[in-house]
Amino acid sequence: MRFSTILRHFREGAKNIIRNGWMSFASISSIVISLFILGVFLLLALNVNNLANQIESQVQVKVYLQLGVEQSKIEELHNAIANMPEVRSVQFISKADGLELLRVSLGEDGKELLEGFDETTNPLPDSFTVEVIEPQTISFVANKIKAINEADATVPITNVKYGQGTVETLFKFTTAVRNIGLIIVAGLALTAMFLISNTIKVTILARRREIAIMKLVGATNHFIRWPFFIEGALIGIIGSSITAAILLVLYQQLVQMTQFELGLMMIKLVTIQDAGWMISGILFAIGTLIGIWGSTISVRKYLKV
Repeated sequence: MRFSTILRHFREGAKNIIRNGWMSFASISSIVISLFILGVFLLLALNVNNLANQIESQVQVKVYLQLGVEQSKIEELHNAIANMPEVRSVQFISKADGLELLRVSLGEDGKELLEGFDETTNPLPDSFTVEVIEPQTISFVANKIKAINEADATVPITNVKYGQGTVETLFKFTTAVRNIGLIIVAGLALTAMFLISNTIKVTILARRREIAIMKLVGATNHFIRWPFFIEGALIGIIGSSITAAILLVLYQQLVQMTQFELGLMMIKLVTIQDAGWMISGILFAIGTLIGIWGSTISVRKYLKV
């Protein structure tokens, strides 16, 4: 296809949008409304998934040691755990540090409750806090640490805890939330595709006589189809661009308004930088593809003259 012919098709496609102003407005409005609803749920699903990741990332294995353990044994155990491929980090917490952390976590009540304890009367054991790379491997890592203790009686481990039962329930819940969000988004995407494509079909339907006349005077199917193809793509691009702009401006305001309140609850929304490109790309792709698809399918019907 010659470059001049391509320019002609683009020019005709753009003219058709202006020439059929109200129908084009209806198509673009349908795209904006449908994709806006889809975009809201995409952002919701993105933040729910992010929250689930935040919760899962806080899951840790606590390894409690015997009292009066030699430093060499502590270092040996530390290296054994740190060398596990599933482990992200291992932090040693001495009994003194553990007592201080307990005081901080209890607040004002902790000062009174723990007032009489010092280095000699501290009942807390030394411990390790183990973070894993993949939260779902936490029970596997805990069992591997227990196996070290069972294989060697000199290993100074007294207990290994990771919230067994509660952690499994948490993972089931977060998985269910992700799956439900995915189903809702997929359903809305299909609904948006149906509504948008039908609106574009109505736009093409109103111009069926124009297509028939062009066909009767000798225009080829290819020559007739391309301007409608371009028109559908432009309608999709315009509608998805408007949607993305509105959605991201509103989302940025929401992030700014809730940043302080959610920060107090240790909850973080997905940043506009992380969400912007993803949401814009998805909406742009869906809008453009549906615009092209709706125009192509509709025009094909009326080319059979």
